[in-house]
Amino acid sequence: MTMNDLSHLTFEEALAQLQDLVEALEQGDGTLEESLARYEQGMKLVAYCNKLLDQAELRVRELLPNGDETLFTGPLDSRS
Repeated sequence: MTMNDLSHLTFEEALAQLQDLVEALEQGDGTLEESLARYEQGMKLVAYCNKLLDQAELRVRELLPNGDETLFTGPLDSRS
């Protein structure tokens, strides 16, 4: 699975898949090969999520006057 294969996923979908993979790895079920495949897929998902977060940060910076950074003071949990 390449980054292009992931491009159809939203951030939330990719994060949910990553959480499922972590859960499966924590269960310890399956063979070593299955665990390695899950780990590799997880690393691709992490890279994809980081890419999307970087793009979002850039968009926010573009909206700020002079491209200045501001200190985030909102809740860390978006459900708050």
